[in-house]
Amino acid sequence: MKYGKRLLMMVLALLLFDSAYAQAAGHNHQTNRVLIVDQKGNGTFRTVQSAIDAIPVNNQQQTTIYIKNGVYKEKILLPQNKPYVSFIGENQYQTILTYDDTNASSGSTTNSSSTMIRANHFYAENITFQNTAGRNAGQAVALYVSGDRAVFKNVRVLGYQDTLYATGTGRQYYENCYIEGTVDFIFGSATAVFKRAEIKSLGNGYITAASTTEAQKYGYVFIDSTLNKGTASSQSVYLGRPWRPHSAVTFLQTKMDEHIKAEGWHNWDNKDNERTSRYQEYGSTGAGSHVANRVKWSTILTKNEASQITVQSVLSGNDGWNPEKR
Repeated sequence: MKYGKRLLMMVLALLLFDSAYAQAAGHNHQTNRVLIVDQKGNGTFRTVQSAIDAIPVNNQQQTTIYIKNGVYKEKILLPQNKPYVSFIGENQYQTILTYDDTNASSGSTTNSSSTMIRANHFYAENITFQNTAGRNAGQAVALYVSGDRAVFKNVRVLGYQDTLYATGTGRQYYENCYIEGTVDFIFGSATAVFKRAEIKSLGNGYITAASTTEAQKYGYVFIDSTLNKGTASSQSVYLGRPWRPHSAVTFLQTKMDEHIKAEGWHNWDNKDNERTSRYQEYGSTGAGSHVANRVKWSTILTKNEASQITVQSVLSGNDGWNPEKR
């Protein structure tokens, strides 16, 4: 009886949350579907994927999947034809979605993803996304996101090489998130803003490997974030390298520890990338922020130029999307 009452209150709270979020996200889809996942059996589903499978194809109804604490070792796919879905965890440290596939074991970097989000209008909060393949496993993605208007708040993304695959042609927003890894651990073609993020290096390597297209004005933009040394050596980590020729990455008001190399950026052993890559900084602080030694083909923005780069200017698109509005 006590559990039933608590469950009812939780469902009501989620309904109110998703109604507010749906309004903020700019669509009017009614919210009357909450699916509860509990691996102990105190919910409607024991796995996240079974809850996703229960959502109708071409869904147009705001749907919350509330995930109780637990370690859910499963491959998760939210397909493109199931938009308007939210994952809400009970606790970001104790609600863990994990798997251990690799490029080698699955046949591709994309297929190695523990959790794959292909649908538009996705929201996640209070969850850990993880790949436990290990430091020497090669490419092993914890979280793959290719949908448009995707929002992540208070989530952790854990892995080593290729931790977060933020890709596709859509827009993504990460707020108060923690992301860790070694080599190219934030990579892909999406237009994405990381606000107040903690980015931790677990060894020598590269933080970003953006594959931004020439048509995109912005690729990855980090605002008011922290680049944490973690277990990396001093002067051992690059801010990024271009996976594709027009790679675009911007750091604004970011605290950088001593692991960041003085030159900042790497050309991926291709001089042609120096002509097309769009790497920018403004207001960097900390031991790794000495911009005077950055490569000459990167840009140090003026105060006025930096002021034009905001969450809204990067992500609003043609539909005026504002992921900060709640």
